[in-house]
Amino acid sequence: MSLQLNPAEASEPEPATRVLRQFQVVFNSVKTHFRQVEREAGLGGAQLWALSVIAQSPGIGVTELARALDIHQSTASNLVRTLAGRGLVSTAREGFDRRGVALRLLAAGDALLQRAPLPFAGVLPGALASLDEATLHRLEADLACLIARLAADESAAQLPLGQL
Repeated sequence: MSLQLNPAEASEPEPATRVLRQFQVVFNSVKTHFRQVEREAGLGGAQLWALSVIAQSPGIGVTELARALDIHQSTASNLVRTLAGRGLVSTAREGFDRRGVALRLLAAGDALLQRAPLPFAGVLPGALASLDEATLHRLEADLACLIARLAADESAAQLPLGQL
């Protein structure tokens, strides 16, 4: 006697496949937004986000920028170097010991922000922020289990999505 599956059951993908498809939808949504940013603004998503933070906080330092973007300080330094090299921000030594660098938006940076698509931080942070606390706690716990199964390097959490 052979086991017969009805056609509806046979076509239903396994739970792991369905979840994988959901990840693909999320990643493709993020990637599409960052491609649009690059096309319209001529700047990568992480760079645009950094530029917007500098615009909101004139005189911010690299350490504070890294904290605001939740990225490693060396990544923030690289973003600043690129933005300064393109003439979008200025860097000036300020403070008592002149070790700190104050970042300020230049006219070209302001013009770029004016024509850049929103949201500057990307679509995923806003979508996550719109979820209720219980959903976020479940998602956090479930993703922690997945990360453990992957034996993933959690330092990758400090890389902007736009750079992945």
